[in-house]
Amino acid sequence: MASPALLTPASKLKPLSPIKPKPNSTAPLSPPPTPQQQQPRNHHARRHFLSLATAILTSPFVLPITPAFAGSDEEYVKDTEDVINKVRTTVNMDKNDPNVADAVANLRETSNSWVAKYRREKALLGRASFRDMYSALNAVTGHYVSFGPTAPIPSKRRARILEEMDTAEKALSRGR
Repeated sequence: MASPALLTPASKLKPLSPIKPKPNSTAPLSPPPTPQQQQPRNHHARRHFLSLATAILTSPFVLPITPAFAGSDEEYVKDTEDVINKVRTTVNMDKNDPNVADAVANLRETSNSWVAKYRREKALLGRASFRDMYSALNAVTGHYVSFGPTAPIPSKRRARILEEMDTAEKALSRGR
């Protein structure tokens, strides 16, 4: 058990005195260099260190160079055509079909991976096929998220989605 004297001191604490440097008997005859005089030496050493560190950290072994594009143009066309086919089959399914929920889940997974793969690509953002595809996927997934996987898509929304799919497919065939 601890002593009460240790927990509550009875005396007041004295302020600490500043530390004074000890006199050096082997003091040099000249005064120490000023910071301005030391700066060129430190500056060159720091520059040398930073250049070495940069060379080491940016070597191809540490940071492998990866292409900025997520895939080739052929891969984008193939992935987009696959997503278009899945959207068409899912949107056109009968509401009484027992596989609708599975098809919607598969479509959501496919569309999420397509968007995650191609959304950050600056080269694709201006393409008509990407714009139309992204808009259609947003409409389809938004409908199923809001109303559930078995809710039928209204005819106007379905017509707009299928029209955007047709437009995206035409743009893909033209290389846009």
